[in-house]
Amino acid sequence: MSEYGYSYHRSIGGRHSRREEKDLISGIRKQHYDEIREHCLAEEELFEDPEFPTEDSSIFYSQAPPREFEWKRPHEICDNPVFIADGASRFDVQQGELGDCWLLAAIASLTVNQRLFAKVVPPDQSFQDGYCGMFRFHFWRQGEWVEVVVDDRLPTYYGQLTFMHSVDKNEFWSALLEKAYAKLEGSYESLKGGSTCEAMVDFTGGVSEFFDLKKAPPNMFSIMLKASQRGSLMGCSIDADPNELEARVDNGLVMGHAYSITSVILMDIETPSMSGKIPMVRIRNPWGNEAEWKGRWSDQSREWSLIPDSQKKAIGLTFDDDGEFWMSFDDFRGNFEKLEICNLGPDSLEEDELDGKKRWEGHTENGEWIPRVNAGGCRNYLDTFWTNPQYRVTLTDPDDDDDDDLCTMLVGILQKDRRKKRKEGLDMLTIGYVIYKLDDEGHGPLDIKYFKYHASSAKSPSFINLREVCGRHKLAPGTYVIIPSTFEPHQKGDYLLRIFTEKANQTNEMDEETGIIEDQEIPPPTEEEQEQEQALKASFRRVAGDDMEIDAYELRDILNTVFTRDGSIEFSFDGFSLDTCRSMVAMHDGDLSGKLGFDEFKVLWRDLRRWKGVFREYDRDKSGKLSSYELRSALHASGFRLSNRTFSALVMRYSSKDGNVEFGDFILCAIRMKTMLASFKNIDEENSGHAAFDLDGFIQTVMYS
Repeated sequence: MSEYGYSYHRSIGGRHSRREEKDLISGIRKQHYDEIREHCLAEEELFEDPEFPTEDSSIFYSQAPPREFEWKRPHEICDNPVFIADGASRFDVQQGELGDCWLLAAIASLTVNQRLFAKVVPPDQSFQDGYCGMFRFHFWRQGEWVEVVVDDRLPTYYGQLTFMHSVDKNEFWSALLEKAYAKLEGSYESLKGGSTCEAMVDFTGGVSEFFDLKKAPPNMFSIMLKASQRGSLMGCSIDADPNELEARVDNGLVMGHAYSITSVILMDIETPSMSGKIPMVRIRNPWGNEAEWKGRWSDQSREWSLIPDSQKKAIGLTFDDDGEFWMSFDDFRGNFEKLEICNLGPDSLEEDELDGKKRWEGHTENGEWIPRVNAGGCRNYLDTFWTNPQYRVTLTDPDDDDDDDLCTMLVGILQKDRRKKRKEGLDMLTIGYVIYKLDDEGHGPLDIKYFKYHASSAKSPSFINLREVCGRHKLAPGTYVIIPSTFEPHQKGDYLLRIFTEKANQTNEMDEETGIIEDQEIPPPTEEEQEQEQALKASFRRVAGDDMEIDAYELRDILNTVFTRDGSIEFSFDGFSLDTCRSMVAMHDGDLSGKLGFDEFKVLWRDLRRWKGVFREYDRDKSGKLSSYELRSALHASGFRLSNRTFSALVMRYSSKDGNVEFGDFILCAIRMKTMLASFKNIDEENSGHAAFDLDGFIQTVMYS
């Protein structure tokens, strides 16, 4: 295999590139189409993809194949293979043995928009000019467009394609597209079962919506019509029969099966007594056969006699057993149960394609839920919910065509790489989000007190184990906070937050700037602490000697005499380590002597007294430990402001595997934070947030904290 991630037949499998390729796409090495193609043509070799080899593991990850598949190139399957024959259409998508009708429905919808199709399936590929056994496809992957290359060896059985194929036996774009998508997800088996919108999002970069048609909003047809006019992709389905796979209903529809919606229109209707418009929906079954709707407006039904010939021609009406049929919107809503809409992103339509259409305004944020840091779970878990990531969004202008002065906002939370991780035993997390109205626009991250006393303004339709959860909300202009979360706390996952609005919005993660809170009040010492201070002063003079300075060893003896004495603190504590005491000395050792004088010791004692009081306040069960979720509040009460990145690093450094922070580690964390911040401030004289360290200065700062 070369460093570029490709290999060749016979002679050059061990060749290495001069530069090492490090970037990955969803766990596979990024491969460069032009470089591979140029080399293959020069060597007169056909590409063999080492990232997706012709092995059983590329088809199944959880079982042995039910039969022996043979991988063949298209010219080994037929005499005259073509990539795309007479233009790509929804009729080129036929389902094979794989249960991925959801993917087929999305591909069929994609063919309706030829520009989007050409973006996913570059048309400048063929089995003639420049053929080298390799094809490329583009997918939107978790925030960016990526190129996936595959060789053209396809699984067959008795010389026929096993999985997706075209009606035309010599057309191969759909089979190769399915292979590229399987490679992206890890295997063909990874494509079994899914949501049509999942693939629609990967083909467009749009935000998906999910509707329960039994609870459809009154303006459901208007939403669908506007979505169709914006070029959105749509799919629909009927809930599955638990006793039968893809059971057929008497009306011709199939339960538990994904359909694509290829048109939504107001169709002209004309009778001797009236004329008008009727809301209509065109639907396609990816099987591409006679399994079609048999009710009103089905093929050859008498209702079509009411439609002018010009209207029939305009909508391209045909009566073939091709899996495509029309339904009135009322019949559609009465028979189908689920609707998925993939709203195209701001970059999906070019200026010359808008033609009066509106384009969504969009914003994207990448984030992660980290156990022990910010994986707080849903609102049911109030003690940890507030630690979840928080995002501020400001809606300024109401929608143009609405009379209620409200703003439309689509919110989507997409969890990353979960389908690919099935082979690792990981399934989709149950995810959702909550939205709160914020009165103070300059407010920092909201704490637990806020959520105790404020109700939410909106929330996701449900917490559900789909790859993406999306909701449509109508909100008054103002500032809101979006909190994405898993349902259960302590679950790890990466996500993408996307916000679409009809008008421009302002969005950013709610965060603090790391620093020290100045002029914090320090409570007066208690009677017990005053006694401790006198004892410490006597101990200091006794240990320090004539120079009145102590080193880390002597400091350890002095402090541990007090802190481990019965009754000084309410929990078991074995005393400060030598490493912690060295950090204490470094915090106030301005002359780098490695020792503290009594005045410096008094400042240290004041800090320790304050930090001990904070720890005691948050250690409500007197265990001598804080949960990592309480650590941020405790550090804030100790005088520190912490950015999300800094806090995450502190939790990873100072908490145990069970997510707890012991008293000694809490003190060490506070000491090192104060020392590092003071060192930075001394160099950042202009308070710009940037400081230039030379190597020696950096080493001294790190070593002396």
